[in-house]
Amino acid sequence: MIRNLQHKYALSERGAKDMIKAFVCCTLSYLVLIFPVGLLYSLVSDLMEEKAPADRISFYVIGSILCLALILVTTYLQYNATFLSTYKESGIRRISLAEKLRKLPLSFFSEKDLADLTSSIMADCALLETASSHWIPELVGALASTVLIAVSMFFFDCRLAIAALWVLPVAFAVILTSSKFVNRKQEKQMDAKMAFADGIQECLESLRDLKANNSQDDYMIGLDAKIKAVEKRTIITELNNAVFNGSARMILKLGIATTALVGGKLLADGSIGVLTYFMFLLVVSRIYDPMTTTLDNLSGIIALNVPCSRMNEILEHAMQTGTDRLSNKGYDIKFSNVGFAYNDGKQVLKNVSFTAKQGEVTALIGPSGGGKTTVSRMATRFWDYDQGTITVGGMDISKIEPEKLLELYSIVFQDVTLFNNTIMENIRIGRKGATDEEVIAAAKLAHCDEFAEKLPDRYNSMIGENGCDLSGGERQRLSIARAFLKDAPIILLDEATASLDVENESLIQESLSKLIQNKTVIIIAHRMRTVAGADRIVVLKDGNVAEQGTPEYLCQIDGIYSHMAKTQMESAQWQLKNTRSYKEGKQA
Repeated sequence: MIRNLQHKYALSERGAKDMIKAFVCCTLSYLVLIFPVGLLYSLVSDLMEEKAPADRISFYVIGSILCLALILVTTYLQYNATFLSTYKESGIRRISLAEKLRKLPLSFFSEKDLADLTSSIMADCALLETASSHWIPELVGALASTVLIAVSMFFFDCRLAIAALWVLPVAFAVILTSSKFVNRKQEKQMDAKMAFADGIQECLESLRDLKANNSQDDYMIGLDAKIKAVEKRTIITELNNAVFNGSARMILKLGIATTALVGGKLLADGSIGVLTYFMFLLVVSRIYDPMTTTLDNLSGIIALNVPCSRMNEILEHAMQTGTDRLSNKGYDIKFSNVGFAYNDGKQVLKNVSFTAKQGEVTALIGPSGGGKTTVSRMATRFWDYDQGTITVGGMDISKIEPEKLLELYSIVFQDVTLFNNTIMENIRIGRKGATDEEVIAAAKLAHCDEFAEKLPDRYNSMIGENGCDLSGGERQRLSIARAFLKDAPIILLDEATASLDVENESLIQESLSKLIQNKTVIIIAHRMRTVAGADRIVVLKDGNVAEQGTPEYLCQIDGIYSHMAKTQMESAQWQLKNTRSYKEGKQA
């Protein structure tokens, strides 16, 4: 049962156990609410039998106090078992989702967008929090207490019990019939919400480009359509719920009418006494209240299938695992017949084999889409390959825990990610616990001091969200400073100098030459002059190693590398000639 609850509602083991406790407490709470009915039944019985109420006044006073005490205790237990336990579980669930996301391969994130994952952690968890505290325990408690009360009603009179209870299975059947409709509408509503969230995020991220191209009005038309789609889907979903819930509530109300009619007929025929009739009227006036609320929430519980399946997709996704012991001897990175394909079957790498040796610079070049970035992802185990092997110093990286493996790497990405913090703390991410002096030394190696010293608070200056107060080149230099601070034995540079001007690129390359001594270096670049000094060049095209060797050798064989070098040189010359020709033509 615990495992079923865990899967059904994306709960932890502790959360599933707490939910079972909530079921019991809600059942007790609803049962205790019937006790005053029994006390009132006893009072009416005494009055009808003309017993002196003064002789039994102590019984009713004590009984009333006990009823109030039991209601108070069960309400307290119910509150703790539902609300407090749910809030704790909500925190556990969000943390577990975040922890699981941290351990998932990056291939998972290529299939999801930020708005979708954010919605799972925030909106889906909030919905499940409401369901766990208000809907699910109350449903189970109402069902359990109703069944127990229904059984006792049959001991008094089967005919009146049937007249009172026939509406319950019919009302539930109406709601359960709507489950397919509810799930279908909920999925469409979720799709509309995700499209809207993606549109908002895309608008905020691309606002500069939209304004630059005078396209903000056209974009807002599309965004407005997404907003209206969410509104439309929400109305349809709520209307669907209202139709089925309203029908179920109306059917429940018929139970009172049938009880009154059947009871009146039986009373007129002398088949039952007034006291029995009165007792059944009291019970039916009370038994439908929890069921009415529960039926309102039942469609919401059914609709939980969509958010719970989204969370389970994260929680049950296979993690990258491995040992946390490094057994490498040296830091040579060797690819042996490595192949990789996306989930859609598109083959990206095919039998890729090369070795990036320690103490050498290995450059990965080639046309766009050739597989350079994918190779770097494989080397760091951001993604897992499908065939072949990748080793670091003879150690199979597929058997190493990814976070442990990344201790060997200093990585500088083309797309820099910075945090809304100081320059000092953004660099310190490279090595937790580094002293201020060590951070500043790394910053100077990356020539960050050129702009940091000019800021009011120098290295303690805030740089805004994702470094929005810095230029592209300054942001890139902060990223390179992290790599200097980490000082790992393997360095991966993915277009690390792409955002730098020629002067700063030369300065950074001079600094990098100090960093890479006796280390394994892999560079991904498109500019040939960036890789001209590499010890070895690997040319990737269409997922295959088309060429590899020293720059001198590749120039001699007149292949892809030679063609790319010549093309870039001609392109630069063409721009100069074109500018000169334009000026000469204008003067003529």
